[in-house]
Amino acid sequence: MLDDRSIETLARAYHVAEKERKRTRAPSVLHPGLTTDDAYAIQRKWIEIKVAEGNVIKGRKIGLTSRAMQRQANINEPDYGALMADMFYGEGAQIPMSRFIQPRLECELGFVIGRRLRGPNCTIFDVLTATDYIIPACEIVDGRTYRIDPETNAPRSVLDSIADNAGNAALVVGGRPIKPMDVDLRWVAVLCYRNGIIEESGVAAAVLNHPANGVAWLANKLAPFDTALEPGQFILSGSFTSTVDARTADQFHVDYGPLGSISCGFV
Repeated sequence: MLDDRSIETLARAYHVAEKERKRTRAPSVLHPGLTTDDAYAIQRKWIEIKVAEGNVIKGRKIGLTSRAMQRQANINEPDYGALMADMFYGEGAQIPMSRFIQPRLECELGFVIGRRLRGPNCTIFDVLTATDYIIPACEIVDGRTYRIDPETNAPRSVLDSIADNAGNAALVVGGRPIKPMDVDLRWVAVLCYRNGIIEESGVAAAVLNHPANGVAWLANKLAPFDTALEPGQFILSGSFTSTVDARTADQFHVDYGPLGSISCGFV
């Protein structure tokens, strides 16, 4: 395990990188023995720094939920991060590129928690019972570390992404809120248009066979830290598309069929 001073130094490096839009060196490069526990400790410290500056935790995100992404990252389970108050955008938002380094967009479903969810032993049925609404959402991911380290040429790893708040940068919420049992969530589909061209599509079953499984997994992972999913929190359940690069002047239209659509742009 890294010592407290190293954890804080790495967390503050991420904080500065995000604010200044300049990449920092990956923790796995600076500390070759970095563990998953170390990575989450860095993430938690970074979130503490944000909260100390007046930001507020509004929910959580789950990433790397598809088997294809897990194989690519050489892991066998998802990861998670925190959603902060200043990350949320609404339907039709024109999002400033000035807050990102290299933003990319993913298509997901968001769960609005109505009743406290706490692990261990949280199940899909607990999630569906505890959820008030489900609504379409697009996550904007960004990386604050170098993909290839400029000094060693080592690639960044999934541990660096975990430390980097699971790559989370912002999200856009829109479309039609639904109750958890109003539709078969496994078969919610999406078409992601960038500038009028379909760039990605997917079906929500790609998220651990059911997007509610991701929320149950998260509740169980947070249990050892005496942390629950609280009423009113917004949970991004995991992407069921690959990422699409977001560039200046790009306009997105993300069609969730019966659940409505999300439009946003980058300026």
